Amino acid sequence: MSAPHTDVAQVEAANTAYYEALERGDFEELASLWLTPSDVGVDEEYHDPADAGVISCVHPGWPVLTGRGEVLRSYALIMANTDYIQFFLTDVHVSVTGDTALVTCTENILSGGPAPEDGEGPGPLVGQLVVATNVFRRTPAGWKLWSHHASPVLAESESDDEEPPDDTPA
Repeated sequence: MSAPHTDVAQVEAANTAYYEALERGDFEELASLWLTPSDVGVDEEYHDPADAGVISCVHPGWPVLTGRGEVLRSYALIMANTDYIQFFLTDVHVSVTGDTALVTCTENILSGGPAPEDGEGPGPLVGQLVVATNVFRRTPAGWKLWSHHASPVLAESESDDEEPPDDTPA
């Protein structure tokens, strides 16, 4: 077993690799960062590795996805429909206990859709604030993503800052 500070550094590197692969649209790299059934001792001869419920993912606004087939299909769809995406991670916290690691962070996302039909310039850019929890598991090949759960942070409206109306009778 490695030293705790080494584990934290390795988990941080695995977490960074996940976001960088997503930014580059590198599906093969992204897929390699997720646990496989064999990583956790599931006998693939008797279980379809695409359907084994080893991994899970919740994208903002999506239902829970389980198994490599569903999870990786979701990333293929996201990559196919997103021309540009960049993550600025803040509030990153890593906790390691044994062979399990938990990373919480805020994803400050900048993304862009397809360019206009006239081909003039890039598509519109949209910013989004999301909080995420990434769970990793130690494998012989290094730390692999076990679960990703991301939830949108609702923006405060201007009315949230105002005092509530005084309903006291005059």
